[in-house]
Amino acid sequence: MSDFDLVIRADRVLIDGRWKKAAVGVSGGIITRIGPRHAEWSAREIVSVPRDEVLIPGVIDTHVHVNEPGRTEWEGFATATRAAAAGGVTTIIDMPLNSIPPTTTVEALELKREAAQRQANVDIGFWGGAIPASLGSLRPLHDAGVFGFKAFLSPSGVDEFPHLSTAQLREALAETAAFGGRVIIHAEDPDRLEPYTGSRYYDDFVASRPDASETSAIATIISAVRATGGRAHILHLSSAQALNQIRGAKAEGLDITVETCPHYLVFEADEIADGETQYKCCPPVRDRANREALWDALEDGTIDFIASDHSPATEELKVGADGDFGRAWGGISGLQVMLAAVLSGARDRGIKLEDALAWLTTEPAAFAGLEDKGAIREGFRADLVSFAPDRAWNVHAQELEHRNPVSAFDGHTLVGAVTRTWVGGSQAHPHVDEEPPAGRLLTRPGAMMETAGAAAR
Repeated sequence: MSDFDLVIRADRVLIDGRWKKAAVGVSGGIITRIGPRHAEWSAREIVSVPRDEVLIPGVIDTHVHVNEPGRTEWEGFATATRAAAAGGVTTIIDMPLNSIPPTTTVEALELKREAAQRQANVDIGFWGGAIPASLGSLRPLHDAGVFGFKAFLSPSGVDEFPHLSTAQLREALAETAAFGGRVIIHAEDPDRLEPYTGSRYYDDFVASRPDASETSAIATIISAVRATGGRAHILHLSSAQALNQIRGAKAEGLDITVETCPHYLVFEADEIADGETQYKCCPPVRDRANREALWDALEDGTIDFIASDHSPATEELKVGADGDFGRAWGGISGLQVMLAAVLSGARDRGIKLEDALAWLTTEPAAFAGLEDKGAIREGFRADLVSFAPDRAWNVHAQELEHRNPVSAFDGHTLVGAVTRTWVGGSQAHPHVDEEPPAGRLLTRPGAMMETAGAAAR
């Protein structure tokens, strides 16, 4: 009988924030032992990581739009989770839009789970949605295991997911505060967006969604959290002008967390040519100084972690509008390249690999309450990635695994390549449909116990 199902040996394993020579023993999908690099263990499979590669925890991406069911031609669970596995992402949390129906009821959540069940190449959790019609009835979705509730303060871009007013945001925060829930918020103030009918000029598009739209919305969120005692998370922070507000709110002790995205950390407005609608996202990519301030805010902890905001659409919707930023879909497909893009940017700025990895692993795990993920540790899930940190590669959108071959990262050179991904100790095979998928469907930690306790009362 073997000691383990799997043993992975490597000269550099990221353990407790440091690189160590180690062997990692896996049984039943769990890391059951960490020992010396050459420990004399037996296993059904033994893998030796090449010397130019490192073993790291799987990335956790808390902001992914899968769109299935309803808009599966934009993106589906099979293709999204293949892209995730290929990019070293072992856990995703799916957004409640742009699927049809949106995940605003328990019935819609069950449709999502049914669609994902047979196609999950990585672990998948789900966000619920807070729209005007669902306010006052968020608790059943919370009890069913969603990780929190997505809300918009400006139009979402799809009619079936309307945005909340300022008063409705306060209502959502007060409602979720009563049961310990969280509201995650697209923070743009519709009253600060400029009238825009579209053009090929990127500068016109940026001007239509100015910094003031973000700073005003974030001021609204801070005020609402202060008034209600709720928990709020600011999605895809683009504007560095909001950072001092956020620092003040955190210093005050308000329960506010913040993410930014790879595209805000890698791209800059001056390098986006007119008509290049593959770069369109809301809020927009801003200038170089803004980008560098976001990096500084990650380093000082003002921004908590990084998520992809993977938001694909069909090729026609994304780049079929003759370069008109007004008509093109606003979303960037970055799930598969997020790890390499972030680590390339960190490398350029002299940020240590192990420090940058925390923004993709331990920090999002803590945010989502995934206490057995985000680190290589005994008792944790064996979500592991073999990664070549010095290997450069060119991104070709046609070769990425997500459904439609469009990405703002197309043509860019990144440094750092995923060579192998394990999900719960099983190797993910992103290119092979015949392999049984390795992922599980996740519920918010504690959801089942809370529901059982409520029933007992």
